[in-house]
Amino acid sequence: MSGSGYGEMQPAIDECEACHDTCVRAVADCLEKGGGHAEARHIGALLDCIGMCAAATSFMLRTSPMHGRLCGLCAEVCDACAASCERFVNDDVMHGCAAECRLCAASCRAMAHLAAHW
Repeated sequence: MSGSGYGEMQPAIDECEACHDTCVRAVADCLEKGGGHAEARHIGALLDCIGMCAAATSFMLRTSPMHGRLCGLCAEVCDACAASCERFVNDDVMHGCAAECRLCAASCRAMAHLAAHW
């Protein structure tokens, strides 16, 4: 990562942490609501996002040379989670989760692009 600054990663780190926390709260909300909210595929998308955001955060905090590739994958996982949450059109928690996942995906995509040029 020659020429890179740790500070350049901070926005993506912050977004990954926020997305992680939002998805954890969303899982609890979905399990409490039950029904379609607790469907295995939807909970799986949330859990994938939680795990990927945690991994991406760790890679960036360690300034791993692989952080850019992982951030690119994180963006894909966050987009998939957002799409799953968006299915619940009249649910404020799911709407908020989808919005946070979209923000994280955009931030991770930017980080992956930036890392590719280091």
